[in-house]
Amino acid sequence: MSSMTRFERSAATRDSFIVKALVLFLSLSFFGIFLLLPLLSVFAEALHKGWVYYLNAIVEPDTWSAIQLTLLAAAIAVPLNLIFGVAASWAIAKFDFRGKHLLITLIDLPFSVSPVIAGLIFVLVFGAQGWFGGWLSEHDIKIIFAVPGIILATIFVTFPFVARELIPLMEAQGREEEEAATVLGASGWQTFWHVTLPNIKWGLLYGVILCNARAMGEFGAVSVVSGHIRGYTNTIPLQVEILYNEYNYVAAFAVASLLALLALLTLAAKTYVEWRLKSETNAPPVIEGPL
Repeated sequence: MSSMTRFERSAATRDSFIVKALVLFLSLSFFGIFLLLPLLSVFAEALHKGWVYYLNAIVEPDTWSAIQLTLLAAAIAVPLNLIFGVAASWAIAKFDFRGKHLLITLIDLPFSVSPVIAGLIFVLVFGAQGWFGGWLSEHDIKIIFAVPGIILATIFVTFPFVARELIPLMEAQGREEEEAATVLGASGWQTFWHVTLPNIKWGLLYGVILCNARAMGEFGAVSVVSGHIRGYTNTIPLQVEILYNEYNYVAAFAVASLLALLALLTLAAKTYVEWRLKSETNAPPVIEGPL
């Protein structure tokens, strides 16, 4: 009776070929119209006048400065968020302490606050009329409308990515392995390096990939604190906006294609890391020797 019931349920949930084909058609249609077609149009417009014009638009001084600033902001923001993300997720997943839920809430704050509001907060704090504006002016320190403000805004908007990827992963792994290493005499650093880090390496890399993609593509918060100073405080997204507003469409799409290439590389890296993370999660545990 039970086997017949399972068979009936399986038959009841078995979709016809028409339903499967319709669902597949709708999925591919949405993918083509809303994702693939816009992506192809970016590259088509970027190469509209040929490769020579495309390369000249990329190496143009203001654009090259925007590329360098974007790479600099990501190179500073990503490692700092990596350090914080590992420390915060380790503390949240492995220890019980007062303020734990408050820390989790603060980590999620950039997800709930508009990037534009985040930029305005930095202006309020570090601007000429802000809380620390007078002191900064006296010591000739510029944060708003300068590179430090862009880096701070980038750090803020990318704040949760590494931590939010590692917290559920560490919680799912539990504390048994770390506790066993401690009982065997391992120090805190040895426990982290030989036990915790190997278990989270692919999840960590996944968070870093997402963090880097957001750092390079951020527009709202960076736009508020940058001042749009050409050749000095413009990142790649801001440079695209300026070129487009100046009706220099081919150059704008040429620079935008760099962000499109970044998205494709991020997608490829993300897919690979997801596959490795799933493979290691489903793999049987490996018993290693003493530390």
